[in-house]
Amino acid sequence: MMDGTVSLDLPVPDNILQPLLVASDATTLNEALERLIDIAKTCDGRLDLASKCIILPVLQLCQALLIPSCQHLILLSLQLLRNLCAGEIKNQNLFIELNGVEILSTVVTFLRQAPGSDMRAPRVLLQIIGNVTLAGEYHQDVVWNRFFPLEFEEMARLRSRGTCDPLCMVIYTCSEHDNGRFADLCTVEGLNIVIEIIRTGTAVGFTDYSLKFLLSRICVEEPRFSSIFSKLFSTDASESCDKNLSSVIHFGAEQAYLLSTISEILNERVVEIAVSADLALCIFEILRKAIGVVDFSTRGTSSLPTGGTDIDVIGYSLTILRDICASGDPKVSKKEKKVDVVDMLVSSGLVDLLMILLRDLEPPAMIQKAMTQNKAKAEATSNSIRYCPYKGFRRDVVSIIGNCAYRRRRVQDKIRELDGILLLLQQSVTDADNPFLREWGIWSIRNILEGNAENQEVVANYELQGSVNVPEVEDMGLRVEVDPTTRRAKLVNL
Repeated sequence: MMDGTVSLDLPVPDNILQPLLVASDATTLNEALERLIDIAKTCDGRLDLASKCIILPVLQLCQALLIPSCQHLILLSLQLLRNLCAGEIKNQNLFIELNGVEILSTVVTFLRQAPGSDMRAPRVLLQIIGNVTLAGEYHQDVVWNRFFPLEFEEMARLRSRGTCDPLCMVIYTCSEHDNGRFADLCTVEGLNIVIEIIRTGTAVGFTDYSLKFLLSRICVEEPRFSSIFSKLFSTDASESCDKNLSSVIHFGAEQAYLLSTISEILNERVVEIAVSADLALCIFEILRKAIGVVDFSTRGTSSLPTGGTDIDVIGYSLTILRDICASGDPKVSKKEKKVDVVDMLVSSGLVDLLMILLRDLEPPAMIQKAMTQNKAKAEATSNSIRYCPYKGFRRDVVSIIGNCAYRRRRVQDKIRELDGILLLLQQSVTDADNPFLREWGIWSIRNILEGNAENQEVVANYELQGSVNVPEVEDMGLRVEVDPTTRRAKLVNL
């Protein structure tokens, strides 16, 4: 029988080497590991290797190979451990019983210090931990106690898509149903891990479902968004969101990335998810600040993301607010059952701000063509005119107004009081730079007219006066009639 230590010129004792060679029917360690990796890809193979307690010599091998020249064999050993622990409870239990978590921690330290470390190894190591944590609470507790917070933060600093995905899944799995571990994640140390994950995501363009799960729990379902957003500024991390926003000159790529991810989360779960007041108000304040930062003197030529972080911050803030306001039922978080988040946003001035934005924008192209030459010239030379900073900006503004007006009488009345009905009627047109503007415009008009006789009369008078020609009103099943007694115009159902 071959002597592993001498023939392979490796510090691997026979009591570690021989079980691997026998189980794989191989003659070299490299060959044995590769064969065992393939065997462990199947349920039957994992079960058979569990009966042979093959995980013991593999863990011992990881400890014996901690020298720079053996990094390839370390990677193969980790791949074997990953496959062994993939859904096989016997191996998952053995891994914990044989102190596998501590051994992996030692491997992590070695790889961090070894020159020219293979970047595949940290990914496989995290996959092992992920497979083990799926076995249950006890396994999660062992992993969490050993790797939180320092090891997790170090791995979050590895600017790699390959490590970011399994790291997010491990953290989410461990904290999803355990209040204690989730509380740990919401501490300064825990949020620092999340910050590093966001920075990695920004650097490598990573937005996988595991990251969305994690950020959804922390930033959307729980009121942690403002704290994380504040720490992404270059100013003192201890400052509050409002204080940072009041002093910031420009937003950065990490803020835009976080907002884009939150926007995706809300858009994918718009019906089911409840939003905290903290998130809604902080997004609104971000929008306020971004409007003051962005230059509206130039028309944008691209859709989101534009590559300009300040513009992207405006765009993603708008899409987030659109989805927060996207239901007729109050969007209320579990901890804020008596708070209607949309009403709170309206009271804070959201609709007022959006109407000002919309009024200052150059009219849609079709509306400009319908204007008289003199009026068009006056609009073009106005100092206050603004242009859409990105394609879709006008649509996003109109969509929020329309969603806020849905079955909210105070919003309907506010738009009339702001003399904004005609302005919204002018948005019910097709526009090359704002896909679906017409649909959102019709939705908005429908919502400001529904059950509101005063608003309906305003529109009817516009039509009688020839101020506006809106066939979309007829598309909604309405027409203008004049009361023969009072001679007042009104909209009625067809």
